[in-house]
Amino acid sequence: MVKEFDRNMFIMLLAIMIGVIIVTYFVADIMKNIEISEKEKQHKIELKTLKNENIQFTDHFLKSLSLLDSAREYRAYGGYHFDLAFLWYQNALSEKNSSTMNMYKNRVIDNCTLALPYYQWSHENFKLSKDSFNDTKNYTTYSKYQDLLNIYMNLSNSGAKITMLRYNATVYLRRLAENLTFYNDTVIYTENVTELIDLFNETMALYTQELSNFEDYQEEIHEYKFFNEIR
Repeated sequence: MVKEFDRNMFIMLLAIMIGVIIVTYFVADIMKNIEISEKEKQHKIELKTLKNENIQFTDHFLKSLSLLDSAREYRAYGGYHFDLAFLWYQNALSEKNSSTMNMYKNRVIDNCTLALPYYQWSHENFKLSKDSFNDTKNYTTYSKYQDLLNIYMNLSNSGAKITMLRYNATVYLRRLAENLTFYNDTVIYTENVTELIDLFNETMALYTQELSNFEDYQEEIHEYKFFNEIR
C-alpha cells in the first residue's frame, strides 16, 4: 500500500513538474513574443519618425533653396540696372553736350529707381532664406547636413549684407545724378556733394569686401566634401 502511494505521489509530482515546465515555457514564449512585438512596434515608430523627419528636412531645405534662388535672381536684376546707371553716370561726367548729358543723367536716375526694389526684395529673401536654413537644422542630426546648412546660412547672411550695401550705393548714386547740371560747357554739381561722394565710395569698398566673402561661401558649398562623396 505504501509502495503504491509512493508511486502515485511520484507520478503526481512528476506531472506537476512537467506542468510547471510547460507553463513556464509557454509563459516565457508569450513574454518573448510580447517583447518582440513591442520592439517591432517601437521600430516602426522610429522608422515613421525618421521618415517624417526626412520629409520635413527635404521640404524645408528645398524651401530654403527656393528663397535663396529668388534672392540671387532679384540681386542679378538689381545689379544689371545698377551697372547701367553707373556707366551712364560716368559718361555724363565727361559729356560736353548739355542735352546728351541730361539724357545720360535721366538714364542714371531711371536705372537707379529700377534697381532699388530689386535690391530690397533680394535683401528680404536672403534674410528669409537664412531663417529657413536655420529651421531646417531642427530636422536632422547628421553632422554633415548641419555643417552644410551653416555654410548656407553664412551665404544668405552675406547676401543680405551685399544687397543692402548695393541698395545704399544706389541711393547715393541717384542723388549724385540728380545734382548734375551743365554750366559753361562743363558738367558740375548743383550742391557740395563731397560727403555724398565719400559715402558712395566707402559703401562700394565695403560691398567689394563683403562680395569676396559671399563668393568664398559659394565656392565652399561647391567644393563641400559631402557633395563630392555622393557624386
